Amino acid sequence: MFGTVSSMLLSRRFTGRQIKLILRAAVVALLALPAPVSFAAEGPSGLPLPRFVTTRSNPINVRVGPGTKYDVAWVYVKSGTPVEIIQEFDTWRKIRDVDGSEGWLHQNLLVGSRAGVVAPWKPAGEQVALRRNAGDDSGVRAWLTPNFRVAIKECDGQWCKVVATAPAVSGNPQSFDGYMHQEELWGVYKGESFD
Repeated sequence: MFGTVSSMLLSRRFTGRQIKLILRAAVVALLALPAPVSFAAEGPSGLPLPRFVTTRSNPINVRVGPGTKYDVAWVYVKSGTPVEIIQEFDTWRKIRDVDGSEGWLHQNLLVGSRAGVVAPWKPAGEQVALRRNAGDDSGVRAWLTPNFRVAIKECDGQWCKVVATAPAVSGNPQSFDGYMHQEELWGVYKGESFD
């Protein structure tokens, strides 16, 4: 049927008025199409959902529901832990951590700085290169193990500038700054860029 209609339209000559009517009908049909879907919805706070943030202080009680009347599901004992906000309710944020566990935190317990976890999906024995510059041909500053936490300073969609701080061995912790493949971090979305 559609082949017959399209061949009739192609073989027929139209007047200027008929062409205008067909164009108007096409515009109306296009306007009736649903709007493109956004990958990041906007929450009641006006900020995108989902989004990554970090914990502000320690210890922090993560609750099973949005309020202090709900039971504590677990406790974060270290500040700067990366979490993903996946839902908002009033002043409460539903978060997901690197393990996939979900719970609720008050918004005052979160901060917008970014941190990440190095390739938590890789086996414990593997290492990930922290490079001097954004490029596979750049020298290696340090080798990081899976689940090592880093501060994320900026990302360009392919590489992220991070700071990795090693625990203190003889007094002071040692920090290394460099670049990692964005796909080797949990705490930043694929193709996301920020500075």
